Amino acid sequence: MSSDEKDRPKAVLVSLQLLGVTDEQHDADLAELGRLVHTLGLRVVGSVSQRRAHPRAGTVLGLGKLTELARWTGGSGEVASHTPRKNKLRQRREKEAEAEGEPAETEPAETEEHDEAQHDDLEAHGQEDDAHHDEQAPGPSAQAEVVVVDHELSPREARNLERATGAEVIDRSQVIVEIFHRHAKSREARLQVEIARLTYVAPRLREAGAGADRQRGGIGGKGAGESAVELDRRRIRDRIAELKREIAHIQAEQQNRRSARRDQRRVALVGYTNAGKSSLMRALTGSEVYVADKLFATLDTTVRSLKPETEPRILVSDTVGFIKKLPHQLVASFKSTLDEALEASLLLYLVDASDPTFESQLETTRSVLAEIGADTVPSTIVLNKRDRLTEDQIHALAARFPDALLVSARDRSDVSKVRDFIVSFFDGELVEDEIFVPYEQHARVRKIHDSMTVLGERHDEQGTHVRVRAPRASIDRLA
Repeated sequence: MSSDEKDRPKAVLVSLQLLGVTDEQHDADLAELGRLVHTLGLRVVGSVSQRRAHPRAGTVLGLGKLTELARWTGGSGEVASHTPRKNKLRQRREKEAEAEGEPAETEPAETEEHDEAQHDDLEAHGQEDDAHHDEQAPGPSAQAEVVVVDHELSPREARNLERATGAEVIDRSQVIVEIFHRHAKSREARLQVEIARLTYVAPRLREAGAGADRQRGGIGGKGAGESAVELDRRRIRDRIAELKREIAHIQAEQQNRRSARRDQRRVALVGYTNAGKSSLMRALTGSEVYVADKLFATLDTTVRSLKPETEPRILVSDTVGFIKKLPHQLVASFKSTLDEALEASLLLYLVDASDPTFESQLETTRSVLAEIGADTVPSTIVLNKRDRLTEDQIHALAARFPDALLVSARDRSDVSKVRDFIVSFFDGELVEDEIFVPYEQHARVRKIHDSMTVLGERHDEQGTHVRVRAPRASIDRLA
């Protein structure tokens, strides 16, 4: 392990396998959460998983698993005790006894905590044997400082888990928002992420304690005024409104740029995060877009022309990646970025074919695009990372997706295949033909090389005969 890895704060992952979720899907979701946490800069030292019909109210995990989680963090495993609450049947019996002048029964009142504990014990008896167990309790050096839950937490659930574990508790949505915050480069992306962060934080603000007195009221100090939390929430609302006004100005400028290229031919690369969109973008356009083997490396839309250029040229857009359980506030914030997909003439759904759960990832991409109405745009599937597959897997995928392009963004011939598909979509099927260029117009040979696939050349006394493969419309235009 590198020194950089050792210096990272330690994190333990928490996950529930709910009804209808297969073992394979659950393991893939947990592995994805691990990659998200690593991208955020944390080091995963363990995980706690449990099969349940639904999350336990207040703590997500059952009491036994909560104790197991506390061993990873050095916490007590206990949530502050609740005030005992008699169940409704017990209350009704006591009222009836009082009305008839009889003494109330003296058996101990059942509490909400006792009821929930009984429910957990019954559920654990039937299901916990199937849950994922850790081999042994962690030693002091492995104790985690952060607990990451693979579900969106309510403020109450986060607070209870913090009390039980003594560690910082964050959920999947917060992890994704923080990664977006770190990777946003353009002014618009930074503003969009800040709106998403503030939208996430506002309902989770809590009072600092007894000292959080209310501010003075209106004129003359009458009235209770706002509490500290209410004041903070109002400031957040004001800040969000300010950010939205600033984004509106930026989007107006972007709309002008989009209008200028509205009549141009456009292709958008869409897909799950880390599917290889930026790698294919770089290969197709020769641009120096940022490429990294990590989640959400690209948050800003990049538009470049297809190389070699066609006449008229074709523009290629690289868009933000998608992920399961993408926070709604991020979908809303990045709607203008996703509009590139909505305005494209062709969508290439890029998929990491080496991922065993790629079909569910493809479905996630389609569902997010359907939210903005881009599901009606013509599209095709590009199964990327062919170099990581075996021959049997390649044959199986070819049979399963006969119309898809099975490629590797690292293979030049595969990239040419994608380019040919894009060109043929706009200009028709590719044909082979010969173009004659007189010597006095020899500069056109260079243009042919830039816009078509040249199969060969021969020269005679009058000029150059170039054998090409290109759409018929392109050949006719050049002739």
